[in-house]
Amino acid sequence: QVQLVVSAGGLVQSGWSLRLSCTASGSIRSINDMGWYRQAPGKQLELVARITSGGITNYADSVKGRFTISRDNPKNSVYLQMSSLKPEDTAVYYCNADVRRRNVVGRLDAWGQGTLVTVSS
Repeated sequence: QVQLVVSAGGLVQSGWSLRLSCTASGSIRSINDMGWYRQAPGKQLELVARITSGGITNYADSVKGRFTISRDNPKNSVYLQMSSLKPEDTAVYYCNADVRRRNVVGRLDAWGQGTLVTVSS
């Protein structure tokens, strides 16, 4: 079994910064891509940022230059540093990981619990 545990979000003011973390645990052999997604009220789930095991990143246009994704492979963790937050960044944020498990064939698309980030104007 694999679990992804996400740090708490919170309520911040516009322009502030916030850092989310996500750690995977369980029967993990390796993790390929890791990423962050978000779902704003009344909207569909959207990609925020993803990072490969080698550190290659990609970002949604709406967060480029403001958000930074990073990971610590030995800790099976991924981070999202969010800066210059805007009210439109308000959403539930989810962590995602492409996991290969020990003694199991195939890959697991694992998701963490959502965490609410609210940005007030």
